[in-house]
Amino acid sequence: MATASMSKRHQEGSDETTVRARILEAAFAAFMESGYVAASTLEIATRARVSKRELYALVGNKQEMLIACISERAKRFDVPNDLPVLRDRKTLERVLAYFGTKLVREISDPAVIAVFRLAIAEVVQAPEVARALNSIGREASRAALRKIMAQAQASGLLTGRPAELAERFAGLLWRDLMVSLLLGVAERPSSREIARRARDAAAAFLQLHPLFPTRNHSEQSPRAIKT
Repeated sequence: MATASMSKRHQEGSDETTVRARILEAAFAAFMESGYVAASTLEIATRARVSKRELYALVGNKQEMLIACISERAKRFDVPNDLPVLRDRKTLERVLAYFGTKLVREISDPAVIAVFRLAIAEVVQAPEVARALNSIGREASRAALRKIMAQAQASGLLTGRPAELAERFAGLLWRDLMVSLLLGVAERPSSREIARRARDAAAAFLQLHPLFPTRNHSEQSPRAIKT
């Protein structure tokens, strides 16, 4: 009996996860097509083939749906646990190139660009869209970069504040690409173009932040110097 009860609860949990995902997909589609303000919970419930009662029970109100949609995407910006230990500048350059590639690939996705456009279009009537995108979506990528920079600093590979270092790398990585994508005057870069952009940004960043500006840009960490 206990086993049957546990199996039933597991099945119910699985069903709820599936329905919740369907609600979020319907909410995202409604926001993109109708706009955040114009999209109604009834429209979202109809698209998701659920009752409004289920919609509120599994996700919440419209703002909670928006936050959930952004949060699900933001999980992709986490720093992987299997990144190599930052012991030297070459490894740091590879990690920055890898993560830069990941950022541009994820953020240049047409669905993500659509959310940015939505936030801009609704900034007067629904400023909560922009606030959610900034505090959840953009902050996830910034936090991941700050973490990498903090690890590099702790290993003696960089000097400076992690937040400022992260901003500088992001600037080198994106340049004017984001604005061009938002305006629709540029196409999403190919995988090869994204990888090259990230490699160039990583190399330029390390050139701008030499380890020993007064010692011919030595690659040796101060902790490795023996007297």
